[in-house]
Amino acid sequence: MRHILITASLIALAACGPNKNADDADTETAQTQTQSDNLADSMASNDDGDPNDPALDIADPEDRPIMQAQVVLDRQGFGPGVIDGKMGMSTENALVGFQTANDLETTGKLDEATKEALARWETIPATRVVRIPADWSDNEYTDIPDDTAAQAKLDRMGYESLDEKLAERFHTTIEVLEQLNPGGKPAGMKEGSATGDATPSASPSAMASASPRPTPSASPSGGETTRTAENSSTSMYRPGQLIRVPNIGADTIQPGSVDDSDWQATLTSLGVGSEQPKLDRIVVSKAGKTLKGYQGDKLVALFTVSSGSSEFPLPLGNWKIKGEAYNPPFAYDPKVLKGDKNAKGEEHQLPPGPNGPVGVVWIDLSKEHYGIHGTPDPETIGRAQSHGCVRLTNWDAARLAQMVSQSTKVEFVA
Repeated sequence: MRHILITASLIALAACGPNKNADDADTETAQTQTQSDNLADSMASNDDGDPNDPALDIADPEDRPIMQAQVVLDRQGFGPGVIDGKMGMSTENALVGFQTANDLETTGKLDEATKEALARWETIPATRVVRIPADWSDNEYTDIPDDTAAQAKLDRMGYESLDEKLAERFHTTIEVLEQLNPGGKPAGMKEGSATGDATPSASPSAMASASPRPTPSASPSGGETTRTAENSSTSMYRPGQLIRVPNIGADTIQPGSVDDSDWQATLTSLGVGSEQPKLDRIVVSKAGKTLKGYQGDKLVALFTVSSGSSEFPLPLGNWKIKGEAYNPPFAYDPKVLKGDKNAKGEEHQLPPGPNGPVGVVWIDLSKEHYGIHGTPDPETIGRAQSHGCVRLTNWDAARLAQMVSQSTKVEFVA
């Protein structure tokens, strides 16, 4: 896989640019996970319906047609944003993309013609049950402080809880996971069944169900509060536990396809596979809040984005991709953020991580200080404005990063 790291000087718009030393930074991402032969983690999709673990064979008691459509659209490259089983702007945009690609009337609705076209994937269920990997108990989860100076002291801006990491792994939210797992058990699990027996290598606490957790204690330095999967007061789930999740797929990572081990770990943690279409051109629409990807004249990908603001409008025109930074650190400069060279405030370098201001990837553009990147707040995509840049969910940004190259043309339109 092509691996380009940007080395430009400070890429500004403080909420929109990584530091120039992205290739020298600590890019540690998700810790080692139990992996299947295809290098995805042990929770990888398995469409043959024959789980290796019989305990996972729990039928979903609910029909979830919108979530099932979202799952299929996500697999096909037409990102519905957060998979939540609800119609919304991102899902409507994804439907328009699918309809365009399949020569259907572009209604943005799950109409009969679209249902018929999606029927070829009707055997793919909306959800599946997975077992949380036992080695997730080795991960540490840290509260991200609001204060920028305090953030700069962190080693990494990682996930704040196991629940948050699970939600991002399955392109959803903690709230949706709670709906799919009433009382901490997968929907459809019979009364009296265990919440999911922990694997032999898991700690005893991995077998606990959702129950009161000990209060997190301060770190030895007296700085940020650090949590682990065992002691987090906010995590409903534990390593080794069964959980129902949206049935996202396209998460296979082909051996040898990713030459950066940290980036491979990021793709694994986001449920993003290495098999992605290569794009000749991308078009970002300010009005439509979309990023469309083309092979020739054929639309093959579409993602909802946030782009620009009244203070930092989207720079309309044609641009080039200069390079990519995976898991970039972030240079916080209030003078750039406020567009005022006299602005007060200290500069800080923030560590990398999925909860960093630009998420897991920065795609650098020829327009100075502008790029395409991820976000720590996937629910805000298409709703909240960005500081001039183009912002996607972390999983969509990671997927896009594998679709583009320096030869991909970039067009920003009104």
